Amino acid sequence: MTIVVTTPTGNVGSRVVRLLLQAGVRPRVLARDPARLDAATRELVDARRGDLTDAAFVREAVSGARTVFWVDPTPHTAENPVETSERTASGVIDAARTGDVQRVVLLSSVGAEKRGGAGHIDGLARIEERLDATGADTLHLRCGYFFTNLLMDLDGLAEGVLTTSARPDAPLPWVDPRDIGDVVAARLLNEEWKGRNVQAVHGPEDLTYQGIADVLTETLGRPIRLQTIGDDDVRAALTSAGLAPIAVEGIVGMTAGTRDLVPEQPRDLLTTTPTTLAAWSHTHLRPLLPNRTP
Repeated sequence: MTIVVTTPTGNVGSRVVRLLLQAGVRPRVLARDPARLDAATRELVDARRGDLTDAAFVREAVSGARTVFWVDPTPHTAENPVETSERTASGVIDAARTGDVQRVVLLSSVGAEKRGGAGHIDGLARIEERLDATGADTLHLRCGYFFTNLLMDLDGLAEGVLTTSARPDAPLPWVDPRDIGDVVAARLLNEEWKGRNVQAVHGPEDLTYQGIADVLTETLGRPIRLQTIGDDDVRAALTSAGLAPIAVEGIVGMTAGTRDLVPEQPRDLLTTTPTTLAAWSHTHLRPLLPNRTP
């Protein structure tokens, strides 16, 4: 059984690699810089050096694998993120179409089920559709919003402000990337599933942004005030930062297009993961803020 893991040093990929190693599997990992893997891990994996945006490299590196875990590496700031996401996945899609890869597990997102109108998430929707058309066995893990997204505005949190353009009262699934890694590894190791499959990966509860601010106030030991801004405010800030117009709309669209989203997969035993925001923020977020001025 050959399992390929992309983005092996990421929040999800690193967890997947560790669990596969503990299960006795030697995964093939695709990395731009294998030196970023810790020394112990490098000794236990089959590391292939290359850029995931190079479809020829991906096509060769995944060839002959039983299962590939594909994580789209396209940054939201790419000039044309949806087109780039689809083009970047062409190597693994081609391998699945020709039978050189038998199964693909895709790290997708809530909102991909809309098939359009959700900004950069539309790129994942296109990858889902193209993988399903290959005839290979596919599994799309539609994940909730990562807790780690909160790390992108440490300065704001240090000042006691949580800023969003989302509806403050709209409940959304939020999840710990570590828990996603657990689900991914379990699915990679399971040889029984076949056909086209979709599974949501939610956290233990849906959270509103106001609820997130309340949880952070408690766990960080400082008042966190919710600040809501409009889509045009986000556009202006991103444009002033030099992002291309299509990239700006890709970022704005992810929030605007999922503002009233009800995920296609309901919360149940299979879609619910255990780690709470309170536990995650106390462990990972709180240590990053003490030296910042509240």
